[in-house]
Amino acid sequence: MSPIVDLSGKRGLVVGIANEHSIAAGCATAFRQAGAELAITYLNEKALPFVQPVAEALEAAIVVPCDVRIQGQVEAVFARLQQDWGRLDFLLHSIAFAPREDLQTSLVNCSAEGFALAMDVSCHSFIRMAKLAAPLMGEGGALLTVSFYGADRVVENYNLMGPVKAALESSVRYLAADLAGQRIRANTISAGAIKTRAASGIGRFDELLDKVRERTPARRLVGIEDVGRVAAFLASEAGSSLTGSVVYADGGFHTIA
Repeated sequence: MSPIVDLSGKRGLVVGIANEHSIAAGCATAFRQAGAELAITYLNEKALPFVQPVAEALEAAIVVPCDVRIQGQVEAVFARLQQDWGRLDFLLHSIAFAPREDLQTSLVNCSAEGFALAMDVSCHSFIRMAKLAAPLMGEGGALLTVSFYGADRVVENYNLMGPVKAALESSVRYLAADLAGQRIRANTISAGAIKTRAASGIGRFDELLDKVRERTPARRLVGIEDVGRVAAFLASEAGSSLTGSVVYADGGFHTIA
């Protein structure tokens, strides 16, 4: 009997690995364990030494830079996929950014420029990637992105990223509808609080981890491996009936009042 989650023969792009502790790294590991061939991106040359060991462990076929703030880099990634593979089966988008001064102040006090930049990097870049991925998904495919509970409820110190992640989740629903006729599905993974490099910019994040652990039914935090297993399921044929959904990988934290 074939395993339920089988990505053998599938090719996927993973965007957002910063180091081995990234949520994207946990997802990429699960994809690889399920049999997928991977292309991964790194932000810039400064980040490459932290990403390269992950790429080697994953036996990544393609390793390319991708800073969505630099004109042409996103397009270059997909041109490389077209050149080397000619197709794409799934995409994981796991990037978010806001200027520290805007992230660490209240929403009402964040700057228009900071809000716009956070929205562009954290949300609109997923829409851009979906547009570029679609022509490579001639036989259908899966688009995945990563969100957080702060998109749905006010989380102390999450600030402008709450509205940005809410926009990302809404975008997933509209992309799912837009691309359904091409048999391309889109889903969001709402991951539990995980201590990653990206999360370090959130004020008093260690306190948030303690609160989440206390309120989660199992009294434990999820890890990148937990999120990875959900991502592999959604990327596989086993997850083909799910689209336009927010799938929680948070140990049930979102269910507790």
